[in-house]
Order: sequence, then C-alpha cells, then structure tokens
Amino acid sequence: MERDEVYVPKTREDLRIPDEAHGHTIDYDEYLGDTPLYTLFMLMRQQVLAFPAYLLFNVSGQKTYPKWTNHFDPNSILFTKAQRNAVILSNIGIAFMVWAVTYGCSTFGTANVIKYYGIPWLEVSHWFIMITYLHHTSPELPHYRGKEWNFQRGAAATVDRNFLGWQGRFFLHDVAHYHVIHHFFPKMPFYHGPEATQHLKAFIGDHYAYSDKPVFKALWESYNKCQFVENEGDVLFYRDRNGQAARRPADQYRVKDTKAQ
Repeated sequence: MERDEVYVPKTREDLRIPDEAHGHTIDYDEYLGDTPLYTLFMLMRQQVLAFPAYLLFNVSGQKTYPKWTNHFDPNSILFTKAQRNAVILSNIGIAFMVWAVTYGCSTFGTANVIKYYGIPWLEVSHWFIMITYLHHTSPELPHYRGKEWNFQRGAAATVDRNFLGWQGRFFLHDVAHYHVIHHFFPKMPFYHGPEATQHLKAFIGDHYAYSDKPVFKALWESYNKCQFVENEGDVLFYRDRNGQAARRPADQYRVKDTKAQ
C-alpha cells in the first residue's frame, strides 16, 4: 500500500464507511450503491480522464506524496536526480506539441484537429488506462502493508491478461500478455516475455496470476468488485459493493477482531 505508485486502493476510512467490528452491520448500498447507468458513466469517465488526471494531479497515485505531486515537475518526488533532465526534455516536447496543436487548429480548423488528433489521442489514452488498470486491479490480487511487503511480493501482485488475443500481442507488443515478468525484470526486452514467463511461472507457482476473461467483462467486474480495502491488516484484498472479498488473508495475517476479515 505504501509502495504502490498508481491505482492505490481506497480504504474503508477513505470512503467513510464504518467498521463492522463488534457486530455493527453496515448497509453498504448507502455508501456504494449506484445504478448501472451511472456506474457505466463513471467507468467511461475514468477511461477518458484518468491518465491526464494522474499525470497532472497524481489522482489514484500514492497518497503519502506531497499535495501538488505531478509528472511535470523535474524536482518531483516521483523522479530521481538522474531523471531530472529527461523530465525537462519531456516538458519541452509537450510544449512543442501544444504549439503544434494550436497551429494546426488555426491552419486546418479545430474540427479537423479533433478528428485526426484529438479522438485518436483519447482512444490511445483509453487503451493505456484500461491495460494498466486491469494489470493492477483485481479482487484476486493481494496488497501489502509495512513489513509484509517485499520486492518479490510486490512484483507478483499483478496479473497477465489475454488482451484482445493475437491482436493484442501483435499491436501492443505483448504488454498485457506478459506483464508480470515486466514487474520482475523491467528492463527486459518485450520479445523475451513469452520465454521468461514460462520460467517465472515454474519458479513462483501459484503466486503467478493469469486471467483469460474477456477484457471488457473483466473491466466491468473489477470496477464493481474492487471498491476498498480494510483500514487494518498487512495483507489485504479488495472488497466489493456489498463489503465482501473474493479472497481473504491466511489466518496468521487476519485482523482477529474485525468481522469483515
């Protein structure tokens, strides 16, 4: 929880949901109940706006970071000193694109720029958000606090997905199919992913997570089932709109006096 950089789970306290301890029953519908149409609208909003919101305002990012954390400040806590010049160059490139888009609007018309640049950009943003969200958000994946976190556990807390079959493999260079291995070896070239994943699966066994569920179905289910985690405990799983978890920690990691655990 303290080491996650994005899609950091909200806690029960974040959503102002009382604890269920000591026989206190919660009407979760009062806190999380929405119509399917509104849920769909919020999901579509996430798919369109989440990436720029994360870059600009650290939305869904690590909550312990300073208030104005963003991806454009070369001195941000997000970057090392060695990355400072790269951030500056990136900002120069973004400023150039802002000028180019503005110039394009005045030369070719705003409608044409939206048609040939704006809409494709939103589609790319949607795919990027959907892929990264589904990699790191699942009711089956554990989240760790404090001493229970280590690099190996954190790296394994993601899921490989059969994203659009052969089209996903070809056009997205296996980014979704072999993401777990990327967590363990982030500098590995993508074309080694299939072979390396087989060795990783043999080594970590049941700790390897894979899903062949259709990705749009998985997106809907994850958005509804991954609502919050408990305030306490060092090994956590998401809870759904009814306060139920798909998995629970082993007995030695459970918070004994919490009914919900």
